[in-house]
Amino acid sequence: MTVDQIRHLAAPDMAAVNTVIQQKLSSDVALINQLSQYIIAGGGKRFRPMVLMLSAQALAFPALEAPAWSAQMAAVVELIHTATLLHDDVVDESTLRRGRDTANALFGNAASVLTGDFLYSRAFEMMVEVGEPRVMAILAQATNRIAEGEVLQLMNMGDPDVDEARYLDVIVRKTATLFEAATRLSAVLTKQAPDVEDAMAAYGLHLGTAFQLIDDVLDYDGDEQETGKHVGDDLAEGKPTLPLIVAMREGDAATVALIRRAITEQSSAEIDAVCAAIEQTGALAYTARLAEIEADRAKAAIASLPDSPYKNALISLADAAVQRKG
Repeated sequence: MTVDQIRHLAAPDMAAVNTVIQQKLSSDVALINQLSQYIIAGGGKRFRPMVLMLSAQALAFPALEAPAWSAQMAAVVELIHTATLLHDDVVDESTLRRGRDTANALFGNAASVLTGDFLYSRAFEMMVEVGEPRVMAILAQATNRIAEGEVLQLMNMGDPDVDEARYLDVIVRKTATLFEAATRLSAVLTKQAPDVEDAMAAYGLHLGTAFQLIDDVLDYDGDEQETGKHVGDDLAEGKPTLPLIVAMREGDAATVALIRRAITEQSSAEIDAVCAAIEQTGALAYTARLAEIEADRAKAAIASLPDSPYKNALISLADAAVQRKG
């Protein structure tokens, strides 16, 4: 299935999710409404809530309606993700996301952080409405692990000695954990057996890892029009992502010195030379191959699901995650 076909299949469910988001972001505080509407207007892929809805439908198939509470939980996942982006952009001092000014660039750091806090608290209100302790436990744990990943990433900034294991620990916590929670929730909402729940969680974990690996490839090999951010932004923030780690591992002394200097100084002044070194050492190909392995693991995790258009969509999404250009 193509991405357009997947989105067409998910369109009715995603319309329900978007309705929930619009309703739940309403506040009697004007600045929260203004900033929230700016975020919504920014669009985004809604990738995580779509994965939850497709997973729930795959597990409930051939039921004609989405399982109860799935749209609400998909909206919760999106609110948590959006809150992390607001906080991320403040920490990273980012000015561009998805080709638009970041909220902190327009409204200031304080407003962005506090609105992120509002999104987190509203998401937890929505969890309580479901009245399912298991749901709350999954999302509370996921939110905690995401915060741990953010702190670990902060600790790694400007550190050229970060190795592949430390990098993977960060992206699993920071990115893959929310995918894992979304797909585990789909199993909880459809009252699946523990083995099915674990299989769905594994799908989300590996899908999220693949997704972030490709994000880190695109930071050095992406089209700014498609990625919506500047090439080398991660380098300017001193983030030792896998392409840099592999380039230092495989490169000569001059390459190592170049990249260590760029990470330590948190500078993209030599971005052209860094990009050339990454390409010459095969670092991009290595990272992309690792993403493909993770995507294959995701597909293998759901191999035993009954055949359905929704299962096909999940398989195709794993492929799309590593083939995307933005």
